[in-house]
Amino acid sequence: MTNAQILAACRSNWEYRGVDGASLREMLDELSAHLEDAEAAGRTAQDVVGRDVRAFAASWARARAPLSRRVPRTVAMACFAAGWLLLGAYLIRWTTVVDVTAGLLAFWLATGTATVAWELRRGSIGLRKSWLVGLALGLPAAVLASWLAGDGVLFPLPLWAPPLLLLPGLPYAVADARAARRGRRKPEAEAEAEAPD
Repeated sequence: MTNAQILAACRSNWEYRGVDGASLREMLDELSAHLEDAEAAGRTAQDVVGRDVRAFAASWARARAPLSRRVPRTVAMACFAAGWLLLGAYLIRWTTVVDVTAGLLAFWLATGTATVAWELRRGSIGLRKSWLVGLALGLPAAVLASWLAGDGVLFPLPLWAPPLLLLPGLPYAVADARAARRGRRKPEAEAEAEAPD
């Protein structure tokens, strides 16, 4: 297995396990440096990662981002996404209060729970899959709740609710955006350094 294949296998494993973007880049940089050092010393990549690359990646992911650290981040990011969607509902209706019905509440609870569970188990769900989860789980839950409880308003949700949902995920979103920017700048800087004068 080449160094590039090992890095790609580890990257996909870490994304699958929900390692955040900043940690993922650090881990890839560190592994790349170890592989290059081993190659320069005349050792093989197998000496660094062992025979099973997936087992190596999984053990490193568990050590670097244990479940106890991933749960708060995932829940905060789910609240962050819900806050933006809720804010969109206020803007579309051009109102300061959204009426919450049993169907709407069941839709968001089913979709949110499934998305958080997926993120914790397998990593980032992505936009297309989140819409599929919403249709496959959230829509039947909404229809069933509306059928059982009716279409009456459970409670009004004031305009201060979206910022309250956005707040816990804001530090994570900022950290991810900064890590992505640093990740994009690094290859550019390396390319400039390697360019002939």
